Amino acid sequence: MGSRFDIPLSGISIGHAVDRTVKTGTTVCLFDEPAVAALHIMGAAPGTRDTELLQPEHTVDSVDAIVLSGGSAYGLDAAGGAQAWLREHDRGVPLDPVRIPIVPCAILFDMRNDGNKDWGQYPPYRELGYQATADCSTSPELGAAGVAYGAFTANTPGGFGMAGTRLAGGGNIVAAAAVNAVGSPLIGETEHFWAAPFEEKDEFGGRGYPHPWPADAHEGRTKSGQRVAGANTTLGLIVTDIELTAAAAKRIAISAHDGFARALYPVHTPADGDLIFVASTGKVAVDEEALLDVGVLAGNTMARAIARGVYEAMQDEARG
Repeated sequence: MGSRFDIPLSGISIGHAVDRTVKTGTTVCLFDEPAVAALHIMGAAPGTRDTELLQPEHTVDSVDAIVLSGGSAYGLDAAGGAQAWLREHDRGVPLDPVRIPIVPCAILFDMRNDGNKDWGQYPPYRELGYQATADCSTSPELGAAGVAYGAFTANTPGGFGMAGTRLAGGGNIVAAAAVNAVGSPLIGETEHFWAAPFEEKDEFGGRGYPHPWPADAHEGRTKSGQRVAGANTTLGLIVTDIELTAAAAKRIAISAHDGFARALYPVHTPADGDLIFVASTGKVAVDEEALLDVGVLAGNTMARAIARGVYEAMQDEARG
């Protein structure tokens, strides 16, 4: 059992489910009430379901849950499992005579790990999506968990990480990241994280920057020298209780990608499908001027979540 993160805002919970034979998993962020949401994609090879409706100009601006899954395109089935759980609990947009749960989903590619992908007629992701939704809690596991169970980077295991920031004027930002990057979270051949300047309370080992600075730090490390699309992706999620419109959430999603650049090198490559969801529970009203700070801090918090996820996965690997 790895470390856990206590979610510091109300109205959300996060659950994981894994298939240890396939070596894959799914993570679900469940909202107590529909949350305003948006999405921004920076990678060249994304895989998504029901994300186009999150564009600010479209009619549906709130979601019941967000699903992050392994399994490449197969993993998009996980959203159906989450929808099944939500339907059982009478959640979703009322469209007489039914309710339609709104569950955007994004996937990463974990199909080249050593798990057994001969799963039979149907992949396991619908069941994983249901199980992860049913198991949501306010203290989710970090590291080799859920969506990141079979993930890896250029030179580390991948991981699921979280971090939080309390805003000076009230409200919270929580970042979650499923790290499966083609690049590296570490500087050169060291065990020092690119995200070191943003670390709080030694949450990813307190290693700081290396000294002396490695001569090879600028050399971008990729998985087996990979340069083409199709086998990676870091998925991010920012949840805040600050009241946001769909358009403002979109701007925060754009800003939060700065955290990817602070924590991974290289990043946003043709071989990644990097994207970030932003969701707001809308409990805390702020002035429009405060949104600049929210965007900056979202990026910082995302950088920490990425490093924390990898650090915890490295600890899981060391424990065997």
